[in-house]
Amino acid sequence: MAPRPSPPPAPERPPPRGRAREDEIRAALAPLEPGERPGALIAATALASALGLANLIAYLAGAKIDGRAPGPAVLVFSAAMALAAVGMWRVRYLAVLGFQIFLAASVVFFCLLLIIAANLEAVAVAVAVIVVEGWLFWKLVRVLGRMQAPPR
Repeated sequence: MAPRPSPPPAPERPPPRGRAREDEIRAALAPLEPGERPGALIAATALASALGLANLIAYLAGAKIDGRAPGPAVLVFSAAMALAAVGMWRVRYLAVLGFQIFLAASVVFFCLLLIIAANLEAVAVAVAVIVVEGWLFWKLVRVLGRMQAPPR
């Protein structure tokens, strides 16, 4: 019995359509310089600080929600936002990633709130939060890429 001929080599596949563009973007990513804080990172730090501080002040002032005082979970949220703000100010990857998770969950939550929005004010607030936090999320993606970029 004669040996089987080997199959012809598979034709080379062209790279995926977006691959060249992705490679260009990756090549253009410059790593963050020591002490550099892009505008999106400063905005995220300010937002985390403001949210944490506003919740803490409201809790300590005795603010009520639907006639009831909020539980101590408000303090946990305030501490988490303070931790995120400090971590982002120190340009820590996991702090930025964790804040992005918060932004994504918040955007989803406000999208769901649009379903039950009863008036124009509720719609306006939800859309404003979605737009601002969605924009910030998108801008932080490049910051994360620059944080991981290898030194040149």
